[in-house]
Amino acid sequence: MKKILALLALAASTQAFAAEELHLYNWNNYLSESAAKSFEAYCKCKLVQDYYGDNEELLAKLAAGAKGYDIVVPTGFAVDALIKQGKAQPLDKAQLPNFKNLNPGYLNSFFDKGNKYSAPYAFTTTLIGYNETKLKQLGLEGKVNTWALIFDPALLSKIKGKVTVLDSQRELIAAALMYLGKPANSTNPADWKAARDVILKAKPYWAAFNNQSYIKELTVGNIYVAFGYSNDMFQAQQDAKKAKRAFALNFSLQKEGNTLSLDNFVVLKDAPRKDLAYKFINFMLDGKNAAGLTNEMGNGNPNAAAGKFVKTELTKIPAIFPTTTDLPRLQQLHDLNAKDRRELNKVWSEIKLK
Repeated sequence: MKKILALLALAASTQAFAAEELHLYNWNNYLSESAAKSFEAYCKCKLVQDYYGDNEELLAKLAAGAKGYDIVVPTGFAVDALIKQGKAQPLDKAQLPNFKNLNPGYLNSFFDKGNKYSAPYAFTTTLIGYNETKLKQLGLEGKVNTWALIFDPALLSKIKGKVTVLDSQRELIAAALMYLGKPANSTNPADWKAARDVILKAKPYWAAFNNQSYIKELTVGNIYVAFGYSNDMFQAQQDAKKAKRAFALNFSLQKEGNTLSLDNFVVLKDAPRKDLAYKFINFMLDGKNAAGLTNEMGNGNPNAAAGKFVKTELTKIPAIFPTTTDLPRLQQLHDLNAKDRRELNKVWSEIKLK
């Protein structure tokens, strides 16, 4: 009998330990290993991460009924969608004393007035990363500041098969719209068709639509140009330096404009461990912890208290800390209504199937 009771006690303690888990559904390359380990030590719990490649993937998975996640990290327009769908939990800011560290310039955004549901975590710009050495050899070094490098067949003919673009309808179509001098958030059907045509003319020159492995492909020299996120390009650049590659990687904003993605912590309404979710968010809003995101991952930072901990050389990179000249050309994507979403899906299907 004693043996049975002991086994039952052990099973109960094991179940209790297993329950001490925070489930985070996050972007790839958006939380350093050191930050994850520091939080686990702080909360005496296990941090379990699952990853998505773009906001549409996140929204689709949750819409399909995925359960068990405590926190997600959507971009602004996806925060808006989650609020409208009733999936976001209103924040109890009494449990987030470090919320005060956030830069007011990143609060009260169009997608969540008053930040009732979201806490800004990081931002990235969507831009072009490139093999600086190879492009100089090909005479293309002067074209890195324009979207023509991924859309103009005359330029692409020099780097055919060495270009990847994001497998993201919103981001790729936005880039094509900006290349055409249109707003990134245009919902004009004529603008979407024009963007589609630009993409279809460029598509034969691209190696792939790629959300996941373009960091590695750039780092090892398999591709020369990638359309992706600034923090990913930073990582590729650092990885190439560590590996002592015979070439240099770089990344830059484009003169026609870029999208800026403000990514936010959102606690899900059906989160199993809201208590751990608040602990994690407050932990990451600490100035020193927030600075680690920039120093290690190359993210832009909406946390004012992080400033004194950020490496000085990173503050001089416009793609990470946009200048006053760059800021007016940066656009945040907005959520679409159901009708526009259906129409854009049709355009995207035409792009992917042709």
